[in-house]
Amino acid sequence: MSGILHDQPSRTQQRLTSRISRRDFLAGAGAIAAGLSIDAGLIARHEIEFTHRTLNIARLPEAFHGFRIAQISDIHLEEFTESTFLRIAIHRLNKLAPDLVLLTGDFASYGPLSHAFSLRAIERCAELLKKLVCPLRYAVLGNHDANIGSPFVVRTLSESGLPVLVNQHVPIERNGQRFWLCGLDDAGTSNPILDLAVPRDPDGPVVLMCHEPDYADEVIRHPRGPLVDVMLSGHSHGGQVRLPFLGPMVLPPMGKKYVEGLFHFNQMQLYVNRGLGTVGLPFRFNCPPEITLFTLQPA
Repeated sequence: MSGILHDQPSRTQQRLTSRISRRDFLAGAGAIAAGLSIDAGLIARHEIEFTHRTLNIARLPEAFHGFRIAQISDIHLEEFTESTFLRIAIHRLNKLAPDLVLLTGDFASYGPLSHAFSLRAIERCAELLKKLVCPLRYAVLGNHDANIGSPFVVRTLSESGLPVLVNQHVPIERNGQRFWLCGLDDAGTSNPILDLAVPRDPDGPVVLMCHEPDYADEVIRHPRGPLVDVMLSGHSHGGQVRLPFLGPMVLPPMGKKYVEGLFHFNQMQLYVNRGLGTVGLPFRFNCPPEITLFTLQPA
């Protein structure tokens, strides 16, 4: 018989090869899984996405055409969010030179180690946020902040130059024109009062900060809901871990319906920011941390 002859492996060799192949496969699969975990934990959760959005607003005064608002949310400092990471985020945001910076709650986490730990994390976060160059900045409380202690968080942030709006509103003025910035108390743990937060007869557009996005349904139903042009929220972390074809794995109460991105209602736009930090586990997958930069334009 002509041709090249190949040695045929014995059955013992076949079984040994099969065992080695399975072992190699499992080792390789484990290495891949470990690599994905490292990517999700150490890389993906630090890869900030700067999302640029245009908000078209009816009755927007000419002085605010092109006005830029940056939104930061859910820092959760020192549960897993490192001070260095927040410094880098602030440094990058400062380069964009927004006209107004809004922070929509959860500056630290409630109870990862102890209440004293959470209080110190709030103090450190307030100190780091002093590095924001934009002098015009406001915040609202999140559910973690309220659980840590609303009076303490409000006082600490305010003393660092970051006023916190708790069922309050302030005018944002430029060249004799204005829009109204409103902030609700945390809707999940406290007492949001739209009658106090939103002015009765605003002489300009209304931008409302509320930590929990699903509270948008209450805003829309409220008698003052039609006065609100834009609502900015966080809380959901965008799901934090989003699997292909399955979507977000875990969502918090009041953050299950409106998870991330821009939503349009009859008279109001809602934007849900994915946040900077993580809770529970130091992981993000298919859901990068976010800082949003809005440019206001007339509708």
